[in-house]
Amino acid sequence: MELTTARFKETAQVELDNARTQKFLRLLPIRLSARRDAAYRSFADPEAAHAYGHAIRGEAIERLPELLKTFEANAEANGALVFWAADSDAANAYIVDLARRKGARYVTKGKSMITEELGLNDALAAAGITAWETDLGEFIAQLLEKPPFHIVGPAINIPVEQIRDIFMARGVLDTPTIDPVTLGRAARRFLRDKFRDLRMGVTGVNIAVADTGTVINVENEGNIRFNKSSPRTLVCVMSLEKVVPTMADALHMLRVLCRSATGQAAGAYITFDSGPRREGESDGPEELHIIVLDNGRSAMAADPHTREVLRCIRCGACLNACPVYGKVGGYPYGWAYSGPMGQVLTPALRGLADTGDLIRACTLCHRCKVICPAGIDHPATLLYYRHKDVQADPQMGGRGRSAMERLAYWGHAFVGSHPRLWRLFARIVRRVANRHAHDGTISRITRRTEGWFSSRDLPLLPQDTFHDRWRQGAAARKPRKEVSS
Repeated sequence: MELTTARFKETAQVELDNARTQKFLRLLPIRLSARRDAAYRSFADPEAAHAYGHAIRGEAIERLPELLKTFEANAEANGALVFWAADSDAANAYIVDLARRKGARYVTKGKSMITEELGLNDALAAAGITAWETDLGEFIAQLLEKPPFHIVGPAINIPVEQIRDIFMARGVLDTPTIDPVTLGRAARRFLRDKFRDLRMGVTGVNIAVADTGTVINVENEGNIRFNKSSPRTLVCVMSLEKVVPTMADALHMLRVLCRSATGQAAGAYITFDSGPRREGESDGPEELHIIVLDNGRSAMAADPHTREVLRCIRCGACLNACPVYGKVGGYPYGWAYSGPMGQVLTPALRGLADTGDLIRACTLCHRCKVICPAGIDHPATLLYYRHKDVQADPQMGGRGRSAMERLAYWGHAFVGSHPRLWRLFARIVRRVANRHAHDGTISRITRRTEGWFSSRDLPLLPQDTFHDRWRQGAAARKPRKEVSS
């Protein structure tokens, strides 16, 4: 997938001017958040359940190397083949080579953000192999060649008329209709045919259990279960942070994940796979390949400031709570991951060179931190990225400050450290700014700057400073001397 985070502001302005997007976003986050809150109340102690999720993910990240070794040993004991992929190229090459060896002309995919990160569809297409997304939302987004709008509902914003038109153009639908049930049935019929005599399927992994070598997927449509049970060869791609210590931990994280993502106590389909089909079993693949993907995550784990980003379980709750996502939607984030979770994950995986606007598109309101079931401190991480960016950190590709910006900060620090000079400066700025507030001079100057002032007007400054008002108040409160008669 093309990385377009460098165009964050440009795309955000398009979405802000899109009346339909704005109408849709006024409803979506509120409804999803309400469903999540209602589902959480089904816990006997919601706060304790929330804290338990934090603890599980925290322990998993701290014990990550140990847990991954245990997972590998148990998965292989179950008959699975485990491949460690250092980066996207290695993972894609493994999958493409496997598909060729199995004679697969096409592969089917379950909903998987990790394969979006890999750019797997493009890699398969370059090898002459067609990839079919089988999740309805991903299928619609694939046909429209659009990135996911929301991590839970990739095409949740697409109007039904546009779905009808693309279904007609691609042969999914025979007779035009905007009836959602008929459109869903047409997509099901079209995709169901792909599962017949399927040689290879690809899915992601929601949770991996170290103690049992099990991979777990949760969904609501049944397409992932089809992808797991129909093909002769199944490939499950997991980023290395998805592992948890025990099955008890996995079951609790499933409860938290479903409530946070869709407001359900449990997804309609939850699939546990511990190895390929065994003798005497009727369902399941003949071969199970598990790809454990690094792709920059080891470096994230080594940095204490970015390590906790690996806690993320991809529930999407932070998107629904974020006021920025609630205004611009998912497209401006420019990659597979959107919202606050995308803001903390994308820079760590792709560097800061093209994500300067992305890491600054945050009000630091902390709503994402409060709602996160994994315990991620998104605002603190974004402040760390901003620090790395202005310091021109070479490891992360920070851009640094311009010469004008460095001069401005130096001047501000110098004046601020000399009280008399500061008071003189403040009086001059106040008079000049207020005199030209209405003729556009200040706006023209501030819009040439970078960052905060580039999209905001300088407000009118008060005529009197706090110290002026304090002196005036003190003078008014000063007791008068009594005059003797």
